[in-house]
Amino acid sequence: MKFIPRSSSVRPEDVLDGLTTAVIGLDEQLCVTSLNSACENLFGISRKHAIGAPLAEAIPHLAPHELRLRRSLDNATGFIERELRLQRIGDEAVTVDCTVTPFILGRKPGLLMEVLALDRHLRISRDELLLAQHQASRELIRGMAHEIKNPLGGIRGAAQLLEREFPDSEHREYTRVIIREADRLQNLVNRMLGPNRAPQKNWLNIHEVLEHVRQLVQAESSGDVAFLRDYDPSIPEISADREQMIQSVLNIVRNAMQAIGGEGTVTLRSRTRRQFTIAAVRHKLVVQIDIEDDGPGIPPAMLEKIFYPMVTTRADGTGLGLPIAQYLIHAHGGLVECRSRPGCTVFSLYLPLEST
Repeated sequence: MKFIPRSSSVRPEDVLDGLTTAVIGLDEQLCVTSLNSACENLFGISRKHAIGAPLAEAIPHLAPHELRLRRSLDNATGFIERELRLQRIGDEAVTVDCTVTPFILGRKPGLLMEVLALDRHLRISRDELLLAQHQASRELIRGMAHEIKNPLGGIRGAAQLLEREFPDSEHREYTRVIIREADRLQNLVNRMLGPNRAPQKNWLNIHEVLEHVRQLVQAESSGDVAFLRDYDPSIPEISADREQMIQSVLNIVRNAMQAIGGEGTVTLRSRTRRQFTIAAVRHKLVVQIDIEDDGPGIPPAMLEKIFYPMVTTRADGTGLGLPIAQYLIHAHGGLVECRSRPGCTVFSLYLPLEST
C-alpha cells in the first residue's frame, strides 16, 4: 500500500480523473460544469470544449435523455438506468449503467451523473459464452465423427471385397455407388473435424491475405459483385499461419457472396483497436478485419447459431464454413463476431497484435 506524505495535496479533480467511471457535473441549466478523463474517453469528447456548454452539445450521446434529466432536476429525485444504450450519429453505440443524483452547490441545484461503461463486461460474457459453445459443439462433433468413421471404413471395405469376389458381376455398379458415397461421407467427416494441426506461424501482411482472397473469389464470380477495399496501411505484419488465414477469410467472403446472390457489394475493411478485450483477455492492440455485404441479412433467430456446425440457411450448404473459420481464428488467439440487419451484414475478425 502506498502512503501519501502529509505535505502532499491531492486535488479533487485528480481523484476524479483516476476513476474508471465517467463523472459529469451539470448545473441548473443542464450545462456541463465538470467531467473527468473517463468521460472524455467514453464519449470521445474534449473537456476544454465541453465545460460550460449545454449537455446536448457537449455530449450528444445524452441529448435524447435531456427531458428526463430536467425532470430529475426539477423534482430533486435521482434515478438509475441499467444497460442504457447511448449513441451519437456516425458512432458505435455504447452500453452503460447510469446513475443520476441531485445535489445543491452554493444554494443552486445541479445533477451528478455517473456513467459506467458495460461494453467490456458484456463483451467478456458474450465472448466466453461463444467460445464455450464453440468448444462444446466441436467436442460433440469430434466424438460423433470418430464414431461414424469406423463403420464407414467397414462398409467401404466390404464393398471392395464384394467387387473383388465378383469382378464381372452385374452388381458392380452398386458396389461402386457404395464406395463412392462412403468416400463422400468420409470427406464430410474430415471437414467436420477441421484442421488437425497447430498454426505454422510466420510474419505476413494481412492485406496480402485479403487481396489474395479477393482475387480468388472474383475469379469464381460472374463479375456482378463489386468489391470495395478500405485498408489501414499502418497495420504492421502479424504472426500467423498464412494458409489458415486465407481459409478463414475465404470461408467468410464466400458466405457473403452466397448471401447477396451473386449481385451486390462486398467491402473488405481493416482497422486497429486499442485496449480491446477478447475472451476476458485485454489486448493493447488488435487488428480488426471486417467483411461486409449488402445482402438481405441473417434472420435474428439464426444469428446466435451460425457458428454451430451443420447450421445453414441454404438448401445446398454444409454449414461448415463459418465454424471452421471461427476455429482457425480462435487457434490464433482471436475471435469472429457477426452483426446483421437487412442490407448490412458484417463479420469481424479480431486478431491480437501484441507479438508484433
